[in-house]
Amino acid sequence: MYQWRKFEFFEEKYGAKCTVPDGDGGDDVVREKKIECCSSGRGKVVTGFDDGVVCFFDRGLKFNYAFQPHSSNVLFLQQLKQRNLLVTIGEDEQLTPQKTALCLKVFDLDKMQPESSSRTSPDCVGILRIFTNQFPEAKITSFLVLEEVPPILLIAIGLDNGSIYCIKGDIARERITRFKLQVENNQSDKTLSAVTGLGFKVDGQSLQLFAVTPSSVSLFSLHNQPPRRQTLDQIGCGVNSVAMSERSELIIGRPEAVYFYEVDGRGPCWAFEGEKKLLGWFRGYLLCVIADQRTGKHTFNIYDLKNRLIAHSALVKEVSHLLYEWGNIILIMNDKSALCIGEKDMESKLDMLFKKNLYTVAINLVQTQQADAAATAEVLRKYGDHLYSKQDYDESMAQYILTIGHLEPSYVIQKFLDAQRIYNLTNYLEKLHEKGLASKDHTTLLLNCYTKLKDVEKLNLFIKSDDSIGELKFDVETAIRVCRAANYHEHAMYVAKKAGRHEWYLKILLEDLGSYEEALEYISSLESSQAGMTIKEYGKILIEHKPVETIQILIRLCTEDGDRGRSNGVYMSMLPSPVDFLSIFIHHPKSLMDFLEKYTNKVNESPAQVEIHNTLLELYISNELNFPSMSQVNDGGNYLNGVSAKTMSAQSNGNTANHKSSAQAKDCLERHKKGLQLLKSAWPPETEHPLYDVDLAIILCEMNAFKDGLLYIYEKMKLYKEVIACYMQAHDHEGLIACCKRLGDSVKGGDPSLWADVLKYFGELGEDCSQEVKEVLTYVERDDILPPIIVLQTLSRNPCLTLSVIKDYIARKLERESKMIEEDRQAIEKYQVGCQFYLFVSII
Repeated sequence: MYQWRKFEFFEEKYGAKCTVPDGDGGDDVVREKKIECCSSGRGKVVTGFDDGVVCFFDRGLKFNYAFQPHSSNVLFLQQLKQRNLLVTIGEDEQLTPQKTALCLKVFDLDKMQPESSSRTSPDCVGILRIFTNQFPEAKITSFLVLEEVPPILLIAIGLDNGSIYCIKGDIARERITRFKLQVENNQSDKTLSAVTGLGFKVDGQSLQLFAVTPSSVSLFSLHNQPPRRQTLDQIGCGVNSVAMSERSELIIGRPEAVYFYEVDGRGPCWAFEGEKKLLGWFRGYLLCVIADQRTGKHTFNIYDLKNRLIAHSALVKEVSHLLYEWGNIILIMNDKSALCIGEKDMESKLDMLFKKNLYTVAINLVQTQQADAAATAEVLRKYGDHLYSKQDYDESMAQYILTIGHLEPSYVIQKFLDAQRIYNLTNYLEKLHEKGLASKDHTTLLLNCYTKLKDVEKLNLFIKSDDSIGELKFDVETAIRVCRAANYHEHAMYVAKKAGRHEWYLKILLEDLGSYEEALEYISSLESSQAGMTIKEYGKILIEHKPVETIQILIRLCTEDGDRGRSNGVYMSMLPSPVDFLSIFIHHPKSLMDFLEKYTNKVNESPAQVEIHNTLLELYISNELNFPSMSQVNDGGNYLNGVSAKTMSAQSNGNTANHKSSAQAKDCLERHKKGLQLLKSAWPPETEHPLYDVDLAIILCEMNAFKDGLLYIYEKMKLYKEVIACYMQAHDHEGLIACCKRLGDSVKGGDPSLWADVLKYFGELGEDCSQEVKEVLTYVERDDILPPIIVLQTLSRNPCLTLSVIKDYIARKLERESKMIEEDRQAIEKYQVGCQFYLFVSII
């Protein structure tokens, strides 16, 4: 006991005198009667005197009022808490020798009745005789009232013969029941049977009553009928040495120790030596007035049992009563003086402890008194600072760790960065992450600590400790970035994969490790939507190093099942489109061509069929497969809108076919064949419009001098004049005439006027083309397309043509004209003879 530290956590607020002005002697006369009993509650202290008067005192023990409930002695009283009632036991005038003078009365303190012209008293709502024939009289040694559901009261009255009289009910309406409880009698010594203390324990529907005698501690279960008694101990205590804790534990004080009891028996025991004159419980503190048998002095101690310290100790006079009101402890002495003791605020107590460097006591104090977490953290911080100043870094960090969640982490981190205590700092950062309070910067710092310490085991534990996805207690992107920077690629990949950050996983594989095959396998394992997104981001690298495998994945993504694609257009519309991936082929047009060809071979009907054909046409028709227009691709969005200015500029510089190697020329020829085949296959005879952009196809053919494609498109569009214009530009006279034979035959739906355009072309050619003109004139003459005079005027513009070219044509035309004239003349003569004959007949 002497090892317990003593502190002054309480202070004397004020002293006072529980004196009352005597109504008979005036205000200056002090009542010198003895205080028999005391109680407190509802902001008042109540005292009962041996002359039957009850006095009420306000805060500061200032006299409020008094009244006389009994004619002589007030033995016991209790101020109730729930309702403003006062229950008293006192002596009144004995009406007959057979009837006892002891009465129990209940007063309603909210209802005041005039007692005289100058005094009022509370309304007495109930009076009971305690002793009856069934409940014989004995000396009352203890008294306790339990407030049940209003207006029910349960009153327990302990007697010197070991009996307990219980009264339960509504006393005001006299609706009560009485029953008796009997503690074991000590036949040899009746003084050992007196009930010296009572205590109720209410637990839900369970109601129990502790009863203490000098030789025993008993427990009555009042919820059982009849009430069941059990003996908890064979030792007891005297009067005033019984109290109840806030947990409804019974406390008894004996000279050798203080004992605690639960319903199942004796609990902890505290060896505080000395005779316990008074015992109490206040806000978790044990209160004892202890008499020193050697000196005869009385000491009032306040014990903090949880922290094993004496919160207050003071020498006092002989104390008669111990009360609690207004948040203070009130000691009433035998001489009617009073001492009010109050607890200091937490800040004052902590300051006292800090000055003595008693930080552990301060920590225990704030924890046991249920201070808020912020206050506890502040004490821990000060303790940590104290240890840090003593260079006890390990213990200091242990305190700082307990402040996590309340103390700003930067406060701790800065201290241990300065001290180069990387191990302690690592420990703090680990705890910060465990509690989910780490920021990105904290994650970066912790991982840097691991890498600097080269502590792979802890790094593994930090990175790989959680087996459930989504439970990572750190910022994923920060962890990946730091691990990559420190060349811990395996850890970075683990975090990326676990967190579902596929883009980071692939970035490490491709950019750091160059594991292209593993990257492709990982992409293949992803869902279609995720695989598509990752290929869009990293497809350029994959196409450059693994074009065949990348194309295979793309085909699988875009088709899933070629047969299903052919039969289910709705299903195909839900799949990724090849157009979405055009941007990854920006520097690899041959791979793009291979991809689109394989796609079109598997899928006949695609929502993006027109765009795909447009792209293939540009690849096929371009003379050089450098795909310059791809430089203007923005995620494939504007790629198909036309041909880039760069390509047009390159083609305008002239025909570059002469500068190609034989392999390039062969490749160009093969692609042109594919282009022509696509132009034809994508424009079925039964459809009005082709499955590609006609304007784009024409531009591509013109830019790359792809005459076969241009001729097919013009002819398909029935732009015959544009067709022959192509031959004219190429000076392909043989092809020009053959084309006109095919397209200028009116019998087959052709346009005979084409011959006039051809004749005009030869007339303006400026070179000898006699044979071609003769052949053209044959068809002009056959279909009588132009009059001879126009033919002569047209051909006269070519100085290289002689008259011999058209001599036969003119001769034939003149001969034909002469023949027609002769036929017309003969017809006229015939009609004239006929008319004359008709006239002659008419006259006759």
